[in-house]
Amino acid sequence: GSHDSFSYWVDEKSPVGPDQATAIKRLARISLVRRIMKKWSVTQNLTFKEQLEGGIRYFDLRVSSKPGDIGQEIYFIHGLFGIKVWDGLKEMNSFLEQHPKEVIFLDFNHFYAMDDSHHHFLINRIRSAFESKLCCVECVEYVTLLYMWEKKQQVLIFYHHPLYQEYPFLWPGNKMPAPWANTTNVHQLLQFLETTLGERSRYGTFYVSQAILTPRVKTIVRHLIRGLKNTLVHRNLPMILNWVKAQKPGVMGVNIITSDFVELVDFAATVIALNDLLLEEDDSAT
Repeated sequence: GSHDSFSYWVDEKSPVGPDQATAIKRLARISLVRRIMKKWSVTQNLTFKEQLEGGIRYFDLRVSSKPGDIGQEIYFIHGLFGIKVWDGLKEMNSFLEQHPKEVIFLDFNHFYAMDDSHHHFLINRIRSAFESKLCCVECVEYVTLLYMWEKKQQVLIFYHHPLYQEYPFLWPGNKMPAPWANTTNVHQLLQFLETTLGERSRYGTFYVSQAILTPRVKTIVRHLIRGLKNTLVHRNLPMILNWVKAQKPGVMGVNIITSDFVELVDFAATVIALNDLLLEEDDSAT
């Protein structure tokens, strides 16, 4: 999985998003401030298509309406506005059309400046983009690749808002827990990942290990021009990857792992290779 999957492009000319504090919105009237914000808002280099081609199958999504927009268009957002959600969904669907056995998870977990009419608009966009590819809510343990292939379904949508109850193809957010370490310290992050993994539910949910470091305000102030990638990610990714390599999948093990800048190391291939351990278990059992 990728963290803030859509943030490969953000619009530094647009107004600052409603996910930011009032003080930031005031400061961001200065174009230099928005340029600096961009350095800290971008957490991926690859487009959705490139991420999919690189093996990413879980997408972490934050969305918002845009103040002053006519109509109910919804955009991706991380400090600054990204592309229209509709354009991202179409890009993903195009990949799925060409790869009918691939399955993706779309986790809509933050909503900003959206009332119920915005939500219904977005949900209808999701339905229009994927149609029969959408997997309706089911017991998690039933949803194997074989189950999906037999039904010709390819998309699971997780929707962290009460309106999920009105649509059978929206999975509740509590089926995709993703505890967040909220630290700049890689050792604290790895300790958090270990601890929370040990506490995960044995059955009934998917599970995200967020292998990401989060800048504090003072981190940003100290390293204004360097940005997220050069300040936190480059230096710590090798240690995070070593943690990933040491994991086991399956019950009480890792399920989905997310990272920033997924192409900087062999992240997707390393996570995917963990599945070989499940095959080895099957072989030894038989």
